[in-house]
Parts: sequence; structure tokens; C-alpha cells
Amino acid sequence: MADLRRLLLAALLAFASAAFAVDAPASAPAAPSAPSAPVDASATVKFQPPTATLTAADPALEARMLAITGELRCLVCQNQTIADSHADLAVDLRQEVREMLKRGMTDDQVRRYMTDRYGDFILYRPPLKATTAVLWLGPALLLAVALLALALVIRRRARLADDRFEADPVFEGDVPEIAPDTLSRPGTPA
Repeated sequence: MADLRRLLLAALLAFASAAFAVDAPASAPAAPSAPSAPVDASATVKFQPPTATLTAADPALEARMLAITGELRCLVCQNQTIADSHADLAVDLRQEVREMLKRGMTDDQVRRYMTDRYGDFILYRPPLKATTAVLWLGPALLLAVALLALALVIRRRARLADDRFEADPVFEGDVPEIAPDTLSRPGTPA
């Protein structure tokens, strides 16, 4: 499917470059008696298909920048990484990370700079320390409390006698029969 798309795109670009060329067609008749002015060869304009430009001169630097910003939280969006966000602050932070890497800073130095400046909140994987212990241990504690509550409920129900449970007639199939004389019609005394 991707090859078919590429083939169609290449055909479309070839057609567009041929259709939008400003050169005069070869089959056009020349003007018979009008003196022609000299034509400047640089005046002819041909359609140029757009080409992608590199965002960085060094692809390795760009890959390092994307790896680092992929681990940092956007302070504006908060549910996207700096690499994914299109917020102005994220664009500025990407550029700042790129410049720090150009100056020769290591990945750890860039992360340390960002956490010193914005706190552990900017990291998607914050380090385990006293201020972030709730982030790391909170889900495990909630799961433990839920399992303990479930175990207590099951244990209490297991200790109850069978007569403490009422059978549900809809689910058990034991629908009680109602005597016809106990039914009343609307408007009649019961």
C-alpha cells in the first residue's frame, strides 16, 4: 500500500512539473513576420517540487535532542513530551536543548539542568526520593488497600450462615407465586 502511494505521488509530481513548466511547447507556431527580442535563458521558470529541509545540520545531534526531549514533560500541555508538543514553550525548550548539546553538554547534564530549573515535574520518570515517593509507591499502596478490603469482605461473608443470605428470585429461578385474591385492581379496595 505504501509503495502504491509513493508511485502515485511520484506520478503526480511528474505530471505537475510537466504541466506547470513555463517553456513554450515545441509544437507552437512561430510568429512569421514579427521581429523577436532576444530571450533570456534564465527567464524561463520551471516548477520545482518541494524538498524537505533538515532541522539540524547534524542528524546525530537532532536524534540526541529528540531522545532527551522525549523524556521531558511539556510544562504547558502536561500530557505531551517536549518533543511532541507544538506549544511555544516546547519549541523554545527544544531549541535550548539543541544549543546545549552543540556546546558539548552530555545528556545527563541537560536533564540535570532542566530538573534544576523546572523541578522533578518535568521528568516523565522522576527519581525515587522523599519528594517523589508518593508517585512511585502510591499505586502499589492503593492496590494493597483494595486487595485487603476485598479479602475482608470475602472473609466476613464466608463466616455468615446460609440463612443470612436471601435468594434472589429472579436469578435463582424461584419466582414466588402470588395468590389471586391478594391482587388488587386500581380503584378497588385491597
